[in-house]
Amino acid sequence: MSTQTPDQDQDPSDQANADELEETTNESADENNAEQDPLEQAAAKLVECEEAAQRAKDDLLRVQAEMQNVRRRAEQDVEKAHKYGQEKFSIELLAVVDNLERSLEVASNNEDETVKAIYEGVNLTLKSFLDCFTKFNIEAVDPLGEPFDPQLHQAMSIQENAECEPNTVIAVMQKGYTLHGRVIRPAMVMVSK
Repeated sequence: MSTQTPDQDQDPSDQANADELEETTNESADENNAEQDPLEQAAAKLVECEEAAQRAKDDLLRVQAEMQNVRRRAEQDVEKAHKYGQEKFSIELLAVVDNLERSLEVASNNEDETVKAIYEGVNLTLKSFLDCFTKFNIEAVDPLGEPFDPQLHQAMSIQENAECEPNTVIAVMQKGYTLHGRVIRPAMVMVSK
């Protein structure tokens, strides 16, 4: 038995040719790798840049949408501030109107000429207040005979009443008011059972 490998069985000139062929193959492979590496690197870089550009475009669209939302919210806030900015002031004026109405009720049956003159002055003042309320969209809620609405009314008591349907307002203790449709004071009412 021979301990020679197949490479050792070959002729030395064949071995030299094989070594030369292997070196040529390695050189051409290195040249191909050298040529492909820049192309592959450029292609990879191109793909990477396209992905980065797409991400940047998506980010830009998100930022633009967010800016539109911020602008819209700011416009709504300004609109609400204009619309409801007078709410606290209006609520304070309601007490004045209530007092003027009460004074008119008390003075309406008096026959004294001085009281009648005061009555006329208070009545004109109340009318001016109510005209001002109308101008600024403050509306009275006087629900006598209407169905009870918990959005607009505050039930102070419930009373049996055979003349009305159940859950109907049978008395108004204090009128309610709305500002641009928003309740600033609910009407205090008595409801039928």
